[in-house]
Amino acid sequence: MAATPEKPTTAAPRRKASRHRGEGQWAVGHFTPLNGNEQFKKDDDGLNVRTRIETIYSKRGFDSIDPNDLRGRMRWWGLYTQRRQGIDGGKTAVLEPEELDDEYFMLRVRIDGGRLTTEQLRVIGEISQEFARGTADLTDRQNVQYHWIRIEDVPAIWERLEAVGLSTTEACGDTPRVILGSPVAGVAENEIIDGSPAIDEIQRRFIGNPEFSNLPRKFKTAISGSPQLDVAHEINDVAFVGVDHPEHGPGFDLWVGGGLSTNPKLGVRLGTWVPLDEVPEVWTGVIGIFRDYGYRRLRNRARLKFLVADWGPEKFRQILQDEYLERELLDGPPPEQPAGTWRDHLGVHKQKDGRFYVGFAPRVGRVDGATLTKIADVAAAHGSARLRTTAEQKMIVLDVEEAQVESLVAGLEALDLRVTPSPFRRGTMACTGIEFCKLAIVETKARGASLIDELERRIPEFDQPITININGCPNACARIQVADIGLKGQLVLDSEGNQVEGFQVHLGGALGLEAGFGRKVRGLKVTSDELPDYVERVIRRFEEERADDERFATWVARASEEALS
Repeated sequence: MAATPEKPTTAAPRRKASRHRGEGQWAVGHFTPLNGNEQFKKDDDGLNVRTRIETIYSKRGFDSIDPNDLRGRMRWWGLYTQRRQGIDGGKTAVLEPEELDDEYFMLRVRIDGGRLTTEQLRVIGEISQEFARGTADLTDRQNVQYHWIRIEDVPAIWERLEAVGLSTTEACGDTPRVILGSPVAGVAENEIIDGSPAIDEIQRRFIGNPEFSNLPRKFKTAISGSPQLDVAHEINDVAFVGVDHPEHGPGFDLWVGGGLSTNPKLGVRLGTWVPLDEVPEVWTGVIGIFRDYGYRRLRNRARLKFLVADWGPEKFRQILQDEYLERELLDGPPPEQPAGTWRDHLGVHKQKDGRFYVGFAPRVGRVDGATLTKIADVAAAHGSARLRTTAEQKMIVLDVEEAQVESLVAGLEALDLRVTPSPFRRGTMACTGIEFCKLAIVETKARGASLIDELERRIPEFDQPITININGCPNACARIQVADIGLKGQLVLDSEGNQVEGFQVHLGGALGLEAGFGRKVRGLKVTSDELPDYVERVIRRFEEERADDERFATWVARASEEALS
Protein backbone atom coordinates (compact mmCIF):
# COMPACT_ATOMS: atom_id res chain seq x y z
CA MET A 1 0.00 0.00 0.00
CA ALA A 2 1.33 3.44 -0.88
CA ALA A 3 1.77 5.74 2.11
CA THR A 4 0.36 9.25 2.05
CA PRO A 5 3.29 11.68 2.14
CA GLU A 6 3.62 13.89 5.17
CA LYS A 7 4.64 16.72 2.85
CA PRO A 8 5.77 17.01 -0.79
CA THR A 9 9.31 15.78 -1.23
CA THR A 10 10.74 18.52 -3.43
CA ALA A 11 9.24 21.69 -2.00
CA ALA A 12 10.38 24.19 0.59
CA PRO A 13 8.12 25.10 3.56
CA ARG A 14 4.68 26.14 2.35
CA ARG A 15 2.71 29.33 2.51
CA LYS A 16 -0.96 28.86 3.14
CA ALA A 17 -2.92 28.86 -0.11
CA SER A 18 -5.80 31.25 -0.61
CA ARG A 19 -8.30 28.57 -1.66
CA HIS A 20 -10.67 27.32 1.01
CA ARG A 21 -9.92 24.06 2.82
CA GLY A 22 -12.38 22.08 0.74
CA GLU A 23 -10.12 21.93 -2.34
CA GLY A 24 -7.99 19.10 -0.96
CA GLN A 25 -4.60 20.71 -1.59
CA TRP A 26 -1.65 18.79 -0.20
CA ALA A 27 0.41 21.96 0.21
CA VAL A 28 -1.83 23.14 3.03
CA GLY A 29 -1.96 19.78 4.76
CA HIS A 30 -5.15 18.29 3.33
CA PHE A 31 -4.35 14.68 2.48
CA THR A 32 -7.74 13.11 3.21
CA PRO A 33 -9.21 11.83 -0.09
CA LEU A 34 -12.33 13.74 -1.10
CA ASN A 35 -13.51 11.46 -3.92
CA GLY A 36 -13.16 7.90 -5.12
CA ASN A 37 -10.29 8.63 -7.49
CA GLU A 38 -8.21 10.21 -4.75
CA GLN A 39 -9.02 7.26 -2.48
CA PHE A 40 -7.81 4.55 -4.88
CA LYS A 41 -4.66 6.56 -5.58
CA LYS A 42 -3.99 6.79 -1.85
CA ASP A 43 -4.69 3.08 -1.40
CA ASP A 44 -2.08 2.06 -3.97
CA ASP A 45 0.10 3.87 -6.49
CA GLY A 46 -1.14 3.32 -10.04
CA LEU A 47 2.33 2.26 -11.13
CA ASN A 48 2.04 -0.83 -8.94
CA VAL A 49 -0.77 -2.33 -11.04
CA ARG A 50 1.71 -3.63 -13.58
CA THR A 51 2.73 -6.44 -11.28
CA ARG A 52 -0.90 -7.54 -10.89
CA ILE A 53 -1.45 -7.40 -14.65
CA GLU A 54 1.58 -9.59 -15.25
CA THR A 55 1.07 -12.08 -12.42
CA ILE A 56 -2.71 -12.25 -11.94
CA TYR A 57 -4.96 -10.57 -14.51
CA SER A 58 -3.18 -11.76 -17.65
CA LYS A 59 -3.34 -15.33 -16.34
CA ARG A 60 -6.87 -15.34 -14.87
CA GLY A 61 -8.56 -13.11 -17.46
CA PHE A 62 -10.78 -10.02 -17.56
CA ASP A 63 -13.18 -11.12 -14.81
CA SER A 64 -10.36 -11.28 -12.27
CA ILE A 65 -9.55 -7.54 -12.50
CA ASP A 66 -10.30 -5.43 -9.42
CA PRO A 67 -12.69 -2.55 -10.36
CA ASN A 68 -10.32 0.11 -9.00
CA ASP A 69 -7.59 -1.29 -11.21
CA LEU A 70 -9.88 -1.77 -14.22
CA ARG A 71 -11.29 1.76 -14.32
CA GLY A 72 -8.47 3.50 -12.48
CA ARG A 73 -4.93 2.31 -11.99
CA MET A 74 -4.57 0.45 -15.31
CA ARG A 75 -4.55 3.84 -16.99
CA TRP A 76 -1.11 4.40 -15.46
CA TRP A 77 0.07 1.80 -18.00
CA GLY A 78 -1.90 3.14 -20.97
CA LEU A 79 -4.96 0.89 -20.69
CA TYR A 80 -8.61 1.97 -20.94
CA THR A 81 -11.54 -0.38 -21.34
CA GLN A 82 -13.15 0.22 -24.71
CA ARG A 83 -16.82 0.70 -25.48
CA ARG A 84 -18.98 -2.38 -25.81
CA GLN A 85 -20.05 -2.73 -29.42
CA GLY A 86 -23.61 -1.84 -30.41
CA ILE A 87 -24.35 0.71 -27.66
CA ASP A 88 -25.70 3.87 -29.26
CA GLY A 89 -24.81 7.42 -28.25
CA GLY A 90 -28.04 7.97 -26.36
CA LYS A 91 -26.89 5.43 -23.77
CA THR A 92 -23.48 7.01 -23.12
CA ALA A 93 -24.46 9.00 -20.03
CA VAL A 94 -27.18 6.59 -18.93
CA LEU A 95 -25.48 3.21 -18.48
CA GLU A 96 -23.24 2.25 -15.60
CA PRO A 97 -19.51 1.80 -16.34
CA GLU A 98 -19.73 -1.97 -16.19
CA GLU A 99 -22.51 -1.87 -18.80
CA LEU A 100 -20.42 0.26 -21.17
CA ASP A 101 -17.18 -1.70 -20.68
CA ASP A 102 -16.17 -4.27 -23.25
CA GLU A 103 -13.73 -7.01 -22.25
CA TYR A 104 -11.12 -5.42 -24.50
CA PHE A 105 -8.81 -2.45 -24.04
CA MET A 106 -7.47 0.56 -25.81
CA LEU A 107 -3.69 0.57 -25.32
CA ARG A 108 -1.72 3.77 -25.90
CA VAL A 109 1.93 3.61 -26.94
CA ARG A 110 3.83 6.56 -25.54
CA ILE A 111 6.04 8.31 -28.13
CA ASP A 112 7.73 11.32 -26.49
CA GLY A 113 8.59 13.98 -29.03
CA GLY A 114 6.98 11.81 -31.71
CA ARG A 115 10.37 10.16 -32.28
CA LEU A 116 10.48 6.71 -33.85
CA THR A 117 12.98 4.51 -35.60
CA THR A 118 11.93 2.40 -38.55
CA GLU A 119 12.48 -0.66 -36.35
CA GLN A 120 10.16 0.74 -33.67
CA LEU A 121 7.46 1.58 -36.22
CA ARG A 122 7.70 -1.89 -37.70
CA VAL A 123 7.23 -3.45 -34.25
CA ILE A 124 4.23 -1.17 -33.59
CA GLY A 125 2.71 -2.37 -36.84
CA GLU A 126 3.42 -6.04 -36.13
CA ILE A 127 1.85 -5.80 -32.65
CA SER A 128 -1.22 -4.21 -34.23
CA GLN A 129 -1.65 -7.08 -36.64
CA GLU A 130 -0.97 -9.79 -34.08
CA PHE A 131 -2.85 -8.47 -31.04
CA ALA A 132 -5.10 -5.52 -32.02
CA ARG A 133 -7.09 -6.69 -35.06
CA GLY A 134 -5.00 -4.35 -37.20
CA THR A 135 -5.95 -1.14 -35.37
CA ALA A 136 -3.38 1.61 -34.87
CA ASP A 137 -4.48 5.26 -34.88
CA LEU A 138 -2.17 8.28 -34.84
CA THR A 139 -3.28 10.74 -32.16
CA ASP A 140 -2.92 14.50 -31.84
CA ARG A 141 -0.61 13.82 -28.88
CA GLN A 142 1.97 12.05 -31.10
CA ASN A 143 0.99 8.64 -29.71
CA VAL A 144 -0.29 5.47 -31.37
CA GLN A 145 -3.46 3.82 -30.00
CA TYR A 146 -4.46 0.19 -30.35
CA HIS A 147 -7.91 -1.31 -29.79
CA TRP A 148 -9.23 -4.85 -29.19
CA ILE A 149 -6.37 -5.61 -26.77
CA ARG A 150 -6.91 -8.65 -24.51
CA ILE A 151 -5.58 -8.49 -20.98
CA GLU A 152 -3.97 -11.89 -21.56
CA ASP A 153 -1.74 -10.35 -24.28
CA VAL A 154 -0.58 -7.22 -22.46
CA PRO A 155 2.65 -8.65 -20.95
CA ALA A 156 3.75 -9.94 -24.35
CA ILE A 157 2.99 -6.55 -25.94
CA TRP A 158 5.01 -4.76 -23.27
CA GLU A 159 7.92 -7.12 -23.85
CA ARG A 160 7.87 -6.45 -27.58
CA LEU A 161 7.62 -2.67 -27.17
CA GLU A 162 10.26 -2.41 -24.48
CA ALA A 163 12.70 -4.51 -26.52
CA VAL A 164 12.87 -1.61 -28.99
CA GLY A 165 12.83 1.22 -26.43
CA LEU A 166 9.10 2.01 -26.37
CA SER A 167 6.62 1.85 -23.49
CA THR A 168 3.08 2.56 -22.34
CA THR A 169 4.21 3.95 -18.97
CA GLU A 170 1.94 6.79 -17.80
CA ALA A 171 0.41 7.10 -21.26
CA CYS A 172 -2.87 7.72 -19.40
CA GLY A 173 -3.90 8.39 -15.77
CA ASP A 174 -3.26 11.25 -13.35
CA THR A 175 0.35 11.42 -14.46
CA PRO A 176 2.78 13.35 -16.66
CA ARG A 177 1.51 12.26 -20.08
CA VAL A 178 3.54 12.06 -23.27
CA ILE A 179 5.77 15.07 -23.90
CA LEU A 180 4.98 16.78 -27.18
CA GLY A 181 8.02 17.84 -29.16
CA SER A 182 8.66 19.43 -32.50
CA PRO A 183 8.53 16.61 -35.07
CA VAL A 184 11.45 18.22 -36.89
CA ALA A 185 13.58 18.84 -33.79
CA GLY A 186 17.27 18.68 -34.60
CA VAL A 187 16.81 18.70 -38.37
CA ALA A 188 14.84 21.79 -39.45
CA GLU A 189 16.87 24.55 -41.09
CA ASN A 190 14.93 27.31 -39.31
CA GLU A 191 14.92 25.78 -35.83
CA ILE A 192 15.57 28.20 -32.97
CA ILE A 193 16.73 25.49 -30.55
CA ASP A 194 16.44 21.70 -30.29
CA GLY A 195 14.42 20.76 -27.20
CA SER A 196 15.11 17.02 -27.49
CA PRO A 197 17.73 16.88 -24.70
CA ALA A 198 15.20 18.31 -22.24
CA ILE A 199 12.56 15.79 -23.34
CA ASP A 200 15.07 12.99 -22.86
CA GLU A 201 16.07 14.17 -19.38
CA ILE A 202 12.50 14.59 -18.16
CA GLN A 203 11.58 11.18 -19.52
CA ARG A 204 14.63 9.54 -17.94
CA ARG A 205 14.19 11.09 -14.51
CA PHE A 206 10.46 11.38 -13.98
CA ILE A 207 8.36 9.12 -16.21
CA GLY A 208 7.43 6.13 -14.07
CA ASN A 209 8.77 7.89 -10.97
CA PRO A 210 6.42 7.75 -7.92
CA GLU A 211 7.38 11.35 -7.13
CA PHE A 212 4.85 12.48 -9.77
CA SER A 213 2.62 9.44 -10.21
CA ASN A 214 -0.22 10.84 -8.08
CA LEU A 215 -1.29 14.15 -9.58
CA PRO A 216 -4.73 15.75 -9.22
CA ARG A 217 -5.41 15.03 -12.91
CA LYS A 218 -3.41 14.49 -16.11
CA PHE A 219 -0.49 16.79 -16.85
CA LYS A 220 0.37 17.65 -20.45
CA THR A 221 3.76 18.98 -21.57
CA ALA A 222 5.00 20.51 -24.83
CA ILE A 223 8.59 21.46 -25.68
CA SER A 224 9.47 22.87 -29.09
CA GLY A 225 12.12 25.16 -30.49
CA SER A 226 10.41 25.49 -33.86
CA PRO A 227 9.43 28.99 -35.03
CA GLN A 228 6.31 27.39 -36.52
CA LEU A 229 4.89 26.85 -33.00
CA ASP A 230 4.13 23.25 -33.92
CA VAL A 231 3.03 21.59 -30.65
CA ALA A 232 -0.15 23.48 -29.69
CA HIS A 233 1.66 25.05 -26.73
CA GLU A 234 -1.37 27.21 -25.89
CA ILE A 235 -3.43 24.23 -24.69
CA ASN A 236 -0.87 22.33 -22.59
CA ASP A 237 -0.45 22.44 -18.82
CA VAL A 238 3.15 23.51 -19.32
CA ALA A 239 4.90 24.49 -22.52
CA PHE A 240 8.41 25.59 -23.40
CA VAL A 241 8.38 27.64 -26.61
CA GLY A 242 11.55 28.44 -28.50
CA VAL A 243 12.66 32.09 -28.43
CA ASP A 244 15.88 34.00 -29.08
CA HIS A 245 16.78 36.22 -26.12
CA PRO A 246 18.55 39.44 -27.20
CA GLU A 247 21.25 38.95 -24.53
CA HIS A 248 21.31 35.25 -23.72
CA GLY A 249 20.56 33.65 -27.06
CA PRO A 250 18.26 30.70 -27.86
CA GLY A 251 16.12 29.32 -25.06
CA PHE A 252 12.47 28.90 -24.12
CA ASP A 253 9.49 31.04 -23.18
CA LEU A 254 7.47 29.42 -20.37
CA TRP A 255 3.67 28.98 -20.61
CA VAL A 256 1.34 27.36 -18.07
CA GLY A 257 -2.32 26.56 -17.57
CA GLY A 258 -3.66 25.65 -21.00
CA GLY A 259 -6.32 23.01 -21.60
CA LEU A 260 -9.60 22.43 -23.40
CA SER A 261 -12.36 19.93 -22.49
CA THR A 262 -15.67 21.42 -21.32
CA ASN A 263 -14.06 24.48 -19.69
CA PRO A 264 -11.36 25.60 -22.13
CA LYS A 265 -8.57 27.98 -21.18
CA LEU A 266 -5.55 29.16 -23.12
CA GLY A 267 -2.18 28.98 -21.45
CA VAL A 268 -0.51 32.14 -20.14
CA ARG A 269 3.07 33.35 -20.38
CA LEU A 270 5.05 33.70 -17.19
CA GLY A 271 7.38 36.14 -18.96
CA THR A 272 10.49 34.10 -18.29
CA TRP A 273 13.40 32.90 -20.40
CA VAL A 274 14.61 29.36 -19.63
CA PRO A 275 17.88 27.98 -21.04
CA LEU A 276 17.81 24.44 -22.41
CA ASP A 277 19.74 22.86 -19.54
CA GLU A 278 17.32 24.33 -16.97
CA VAL A 279 14.12 23.11 -18.64
CA PRO A 280 13.93 19.85 -16.61
CA GLU A 281 14.37 21.75 -13.33
CA VAL A 282 11.70 24.31 -14.21
CA TRP A 283 9.38 21.56 -15.45
CA THR A 284 9.86 19.83 -12.09
CA GLY A 285 8.86 23.01 -10.30
CA VAL A 286 5.70 23.49 -12.35
CA ILE A 287 4.52 19.91 -11.98
CA GLY A 288 5.43 20.10 -8.28
CA ILE A 289 3.10 23.08 -7.87
CA PHE A 290 0.36 21.09 -9.59
CA ARG A 291 0.89 18.06 -7.37
CA ASP A 292 0.99 20.09 -4.16
CA TYR A 293 -1.42 22.97 -4.76
CA GLY A 294 -3.71 21.37 -7.35
CA TYR A 295 -7.40 21.00 -6.51
CA ARG A 296 -8.22 17.39 -5.62
CA ARG A 297 -11.80 17.77 -4.38
CA LEU A 298 -13.69 17.83 -7.70
CA ARG A 299 -12.41 16.07 -10.81
CA ASN A 300 -13.85 18.75 -13.08
CA ARG A 301 -11.73 21.40 -11.33
CA ALA A 302 -8.58 19.38 -10.88
CA ARG A 303 -6.56 20.50 -13.93
CA LEU A 304 -3.74 23.01 -13.53
CA LYS A 305 -5.64 25.59 -15.60
CA PHE A 306 -8.04 26.24 -12.72
CA LEU A 307 -5.21 26.94 -10.27
CA VAL A 308 -3.52 29.26 -12.79
CA ALA A 309 -6.82 31.08 -13.39
CA ASP A 310 -7.28 31.63 -9.65
CA TRP A 311 -3.68 32.65 -8.94
CA GLY A 312 -2.79 34.55 -12.11
CA PRO A 313 0.62 34.33 -13.82
CA GLU A 314 2.36 36.72 -11.40
CA LYS A 315 1.57 34.67 -8.31
CA PHE A 316 2.29 31.41 -10.11
CA ARG A 317 5.73 32.65 -11.13
CA GLN A 318 6.43 33.89 -7.62
CA ILE A 319 5.51 30.56 -6.01
CA LEU A 320 7.58 28.72 -8.61
CA GLN A 321 10.61 30.89 -7.88
CA ASP A 322 10.29 31.14 -4.10
CA GLU A 323 9.18 27.66 -3.11
CA TYR A 324 10.39 25.31 -5.84
CA LEU A 325 13.40 26.81 -7.63
CA GLU A 326 14.61 29.05 -4.76
CA ARG A 327 15.95 31.54 -7.28
CA GLU A 328 14.71 34.20 -9.69
CA LEU A 329 14.00 33.38 -13.31
CA LEU A 330 15.24 35.66 -16.06
CA ASP A 331 12.71 37.80 -17.90
CA GLY A 332 12.38 37.00 -21.56
CA PRO A 333 10.66 37.85 -24.84
CA PRO A 334 7.53 36.23 -26.28
CA PRO A 335 7.72 34.06 -29.39
CA GLU A 336 7.50 35.77 -32.74
CA GLN A 337 4.58 35.42 -35.13
CA PRO A 338 5.12 32.13 -36.98
CA ALA A 339 5.90 32.25 -40.68
CA GLY A 340 3.43 30.48 -42.94
CA THR A 341 -0.07 29.28 -42.30
CA TRP A 342 0.38 25.56 -41.61
CA ARG A 343 2.27 24.16 -38.63
CA ASP A 344 2.32 20.46 -39.60
CA HIS A 345 5.54 20.19 -41.68
CA LEU A 346 3.85 18.34 -44.53
CA GLY A 347 5.57 18.22 -47.91
CA VAL A 348 9.26 18.03 -48.82
CA HIS A 349 11.68 20.23 -46.84
CA LYS A 350 15.45 20.56 -46.72
CA GLN A 351 17.18 19.68 -43.46
CA LYS A 352 20.07 21.61 -41.95
CA ASP A 353 22.43 18.77 -42.98
CA GLY A 354 21.42 18.99 -46.66
CA ARG A 355 19.15 15.95 -46.63
CA PHE A 356 15.34 16.20 -46.68
CA TYR A 357 12.35 15.38 -44.52
CA VAL A 358 9.01 14.40 -46.02
CA GLY A 359 5.71 14.90 -44.17
CA PHE A 360 2.57 13.05 -45.21
CA ALA A 361 -1.09 12.76 -44.25
CA PRO A 362 -3.35 9.78 -43.71
CA ARG A 363 -7.07 10.48 -43.29
CA VAL A 364 -7.89 11.76 -39.75
CA GLY A 365 -5.05 9.76 -38.22
CA ARG A 366 -6.65 6.47 -39.19
CA VAL A 367 -4.03 3.96 -40.29
CA ASP A 368 -3.57 0.28 -39.50
CA GLY A 369 -0.81 -2.08 -38.55
CA ALA A 370 -0.14 -3.29 -42.07
CA THR A 371 0.20 0.30 -43.31
CA LEU A 372 2.59 1.20 -40.50
CA THR A 373 4.89 -1.71 -41.33
CA LYS A 374 4.79 -0.67 -45.00
CA ILE A 375 5.69 2.91 -44.04
CA ALA A 376 8.68 1.57 -42.12
CA ASP A 377 9.70 -0.54 -45.11
CA VAL A 378 9.34 2.37 -47.56
CA ALA A 379 11.38 4.66 -45.30
CA ALA A 380 14.12 2.08 -44.81
CA ALA A 381 14.25 1.30 -48.54
CA HIS A 382 14.99 4.99 -49.16
CA GLY A 383 17.79 5.21 -46.62
CA SER A 384 15.88 6.58 -43.62
CA ALA A 385 16.09 5.09 -40.15
CA ARG A 386 13.99 7.79 -38.42
CA LEU A 387 10.38 8.93 -38.50
CA ARG A 388 8.26 11.31 -36.45
CA THR A 389 4.60 11.55 -35.53
CA THR A 390 3.07 15.02 -35.27
CA ALA A 391 0.55 16.81 -33.07
CA GLU A 392 -1.78 16.96 -36.11
CA GLN A 393 -2.24 13.18 -36.63
CA LYS A 394 0.40 13.15 -39.39
CA MET A 395 3.84 11.54 -39.91
CA ILE A 396 7.26 12.58 -41.23
CA VAL A 397 10.16 10.59 -42.71
CA LEU A 398 13.55 12.12 -41.86
CA ASP A 399 17.04 11.99 -43.40
CA VAL A 400 16.19 11.37 -47.05
CA GLU A 401 18.89 11.98 -49.64
CA GLU A 402 17.82 14.29 -52.45
CA ALA A 403 18.13 11.51 -55.04
CA GLN A 404 15.67 9.38 -53.03
CA VAL A 405 12.94 11.99 -52.43
CA GLU A 406 10.90 11.49 -55.59
CA SER A 407 10.83 7.72 -55.21
CA LEU A 408 9.94 7.97 -51.50
CA VAL A 409 7.04 10.30 -52.25
CA ALA A 410 5.76 7.85 -54.87
CA GLY A 411 6.00 4.99 -52.36
CA LEU A 412 3.99 6.92 -49.76
CA GLU A 413 1.37 8.05 -52.27
CA ALA A 414 0.91 4.43 -53.33
CA LEU A 415 -0.22 3.77 -49.74
CA ASP A 416 -2.76 6.62 -49.97
CA LEU A 417 -0.53 8.79 -47.78
CA ARG A 418 -0.53 12.24 -49.33
CA VAL A 419 2.63 14.38 -49.27
CA THR A 420 0.77 17.28 -50.93
CA PRO A 421 -2.76 16.71 -49.63
CA SER A 422 -5.81 18.85 -50.22
CA PRO A 423 -6.53 21.44 -47.52
CA PHE A 424 -9.36 19.18 -46.37
CA ARG A 425 -7.22 16.10 -45.78
CA ARG A 426 -4.43 18.23 -44.39
CA GLY A 427 -6.63 20.12 -41.95
CA THR A 428 -9.17 17.55 -40.74
CA MET A 429 -8.70 15.72 -37.44
CA ALA A 430 -11.02 13.36 -35.56
CA CYS A 431 -11.01 11.73 -32.15
CA THR A 432 -11.68 8.01 -31.59
CA GLY A 433 -15.46 8.46 -31.46
CA ILE A 434 -18.23 6.03 -30.62
CA GLU A 435 -16.52 3.13 -32.36
CA PHE A 436 -14.39 2.52 -29.25
CA CYS A 437 -14.73 5.41 -26.77
CA LYS A 438 -17.09 5.06 -23.78
CA LEU A 439 -17.59 8.85 -23.56
CA ALA A 440 -18.52 9.36 -27.21
CA ILE A 441 -21.99 10.11 -28.52
CA VAL A 442 -21.35 10.01 -32.29
CA GLU A 443 -19.13 8.37 -34.90
CA THR A 444 -16.09 10.45 -35.94
CA LYS A 445 -13.33 8.66 -37.86
CA ALA A 446 -15.41 7.35 -40.76
CA ARG A 447 -17.42 10.59 -40.77
CA GLY A 448 -14.24 12.63 -41.07
CA ALA A 449 -12.82 10.44 -43.85
CA SER A 450 -16.03 10.65 -45.88
CA LEU A 451 -16.24 14.41 -45.31
CA ILE A 452 -12.74 14.82 -46.76
CA ASP A 453 -13.72 12.82 -49.85
CA GLU A 454 -16.92 14.81 -50.34
CA LEU A 455 -15.24 18.20 -50.00
CA GLU A 456 -12.42 17.20 -52.36
CA ARG A 457 -15.06 16.21 -54.91
CA ARG A 458 -17.30 19.25 -54.42
CA ILE A 459 -14.72 22.05 -53.99
CA PRO A 460 -11.55 20.79 -55.74
CA GLU A 461 -10.36 24.34 -56.43
CA PHE A 462 -10.29 25.40 -52.75
CA ASP A 463 -6.71 26.07 -51.66
CA GLN A 464 -6.90 28.05 -48.41
CA PRO A 465 -5.75 26.73 -45.02
CA ILE A 466 -8.70 25.27 -43.13
CA THR A 467 -8.93 23.13 -40.00
CA ILE A 468 -11.95 20.89 -39.40
CA ASN A 469 -11.85 19.11 -36.05
CA ILE A 470 -14.42 16.43 -35.24
CA ASN A 471 -15.08 15.30 -31.69
CA GLY A 472 -17.44 12.57 -30.51
CA CYS A 473 -18.36 14.26 -27.22
CA PRO A 474 -17.83 17.60 -25.38
CA ASN A 475 -14.37 16.67 -24.03
CA ALA A 476 -12.44 18.15 -26.98
CA CYS A 477 -9.79 15.49 -27.52
CA ALA A 478 -9.76 16.67 -31.15
CA ARG A 479 -9.44 20.35 -30.11
CA ILE A 480 -12.77 21.56 -31.48
CA GLN A 481 -12.67 24.99 -29.80
CA VAL A 482 -9.47 26.02 -31.60
CA ALA A 483 -10.38 24.83 -35.10
CA ASP A 484 -11.66 26.90 -37.99
CA ILE A 485 -14.63 24.54 -38.01
CA GLY A 486 -15.03 22.62 -34.76
CA LEU A 487 -17.69 19.92 -34.58
CA LYS A 488 -18.84 18.71 -31.14
CA GLY A 489 -20.75 15.46 -31.32
CA GLN A 490 -24.24 15.29 -29.83
CA LEU A 491 -27.68 13.95 -30.62
CA VAL A 492 -29.82 16.38 -32.62
CA LEU A 493 -33.27 16.38 -34.23
CA ASP A 494 -33.53 15.92 -37.98
CA SER A 495 -36.14 17.56 -40.22
CA GLU A 496 -38.69 14.88 -39.28
CA GLY A 497 -38.16 15.24 -35.54
CA ASN A 498 -36.09 12.07 -35.14
CA GLN A 499 -33.13 12.02 -32.76
CA VAL A 500 -29.98 11.35 -34.81
CA GLU A 501 -26.22 11.80 -34.63
CA GLY A 502 -25.07 15.34 -35.27
CA PHE A 503 -22.83 18.19 -34.20
CA GLN A 504 -22.84 21.55 -32.50
CA VAL A 505 -20.73 23.87 -34.64
CA HIS A 506 -17.88 26.08 -33.40
CA LEU A 507 -16.45 28.49 -35.97
CA GLY A 508 -13.30 30.60 -36.12
CA GLY A 509 -11.09 29.08 -33.43
CA ALA A 510 -7.33 29.31 -33.84
CA LEU A 511 -3.95 28.54 -32.34
CA GLY A 512 -0.84 30.66 -32.81
CA LEU A 513 -0.17 34.12 -31.49
CA GLU A 514 -3.75 35.07 -32.37
CA ALA A 515 -5.16 32.06 -30.53
CA GLY A 516 -8.80 32.08 -29.55
CA PHE A 517 -11.88 29.93 -29.14
CA GLY A 518 -14.45 29.38 -31.86
CA ARG A 519 -17.72 31.24 -32.11
CA LYS A 520 -20.96 29.36 -31.46
CA VAL A 521 -23.83 30.58 -33.60
CA ARG A 522 -27.07 30.37 -31.64
CA GLY A 523 -28.95 27.21 -32.47
CA LEU A 524 -26.46 26.11 -35.13
CA LYS A 525 -26.47 22.31 -35.14
CA VAL A 526 -26.23 19.93 -38.08
CA THR A 527 -27.00 16.26 -38.47
CA SER A 528 -24.22 13.96 -39.57
CA ASP A 529 -25.94 13.46 -42.93
CA GLU A 530 -26.18 17.24 -43.44
CA LEU A 531 -22.52 17.84 -42.55
CA PRO A 532 -21.01 17.88 -46.08
CA ASP A 533 -23.70 20.28 -47.30
CA TYR A 534 -23.16 22.61 -44.36
CA VAL A 535 -19.35 22.68 -44.56
CA GLU A 536 -19.45 23.22 -48.32
CA ARG A 537 -21.92 26.07 -47.88
CA VAL A 538 -19.91 27.94 -45.25
CA ILE A 539 -16.62 27.50 -47.13
CA ARG A 540 -18.15 28.85 -50.34
CA ARG A 541 -19.43 31.88 -48.43
CA PHE A 542 -15.96 32.42 -47.02
CA GLU A 543 -14.54 32.31 -50.55
CA GLU A 544 -17.12 34.83 -51.75
CA GLU A 545 -16.76 37.30 -48.88
CA ARG A 546 -13.16 37.13 -47.72
CA ALA A 547 -10.71 39.96 -48.29
CA ASP A 548 -7.30 39.31 -49.85
CA ASP A 549 -5.22 36.97 -47.64
CA GLU A 550 -7.96 36.94 -44.97
CA ARG A 551 -7.94 33.83 -42.80
CA PHE A 552 -11.10 31.83 -42.16
CA ALA A 553 -11.07 32.71 -38.46
CA THR A 554 -10.79 36.43 -39.21
CA TRP A 555 -13.70 36.24 -41.64
CA VAL A 556 -15.83 34.36 -39.10
CA ALA A 557 -15.27 37.09 -36.51
CA ARG A 558 -16.93 39.67 -38.80
CA ALA A 559 -19.40 37.46 -40.70
CA SER A 560 -23.14 37.59 -40.10
CA GLU A 561 -24.93 34.72 -38.44
CA GLU A 562 -26.79 34.20 -41.70
CA ALA A 563 -23.50 33.68 -43.55
CA LEU A 564 -22.39 31.13 -40.95
CA SER A 565 -25.64 29.16 -40.89
